[in-house]
Amino acid sequence: MKADWKKRIEINPDVMSGKPVIKNTRVPVEVIVGGLAGGMTAEEVCKEYRIKPDDVRVTFAYRSSA
Repeated sequence: MKADWKKRIEINPDVMSGKPVIKNTRVPVEVIVGGLAGGMTAEEVCKEYRIKPDDVRVTFAYRSSA
């Protein structure tokens, strides 16, 4: 899973000021992590931000590699 984050997370200076986001969205990794840390379930995060469960999983792979 560690390498998979590179397929789903992008860092582009033209998108969200270069913050890591889920590809093809404007959803920053920090928002996903913050939602989970704040008590949201992964399902709630997916529904709220219209992302896939794999997007939630790769945020942890990204964070552990950073």
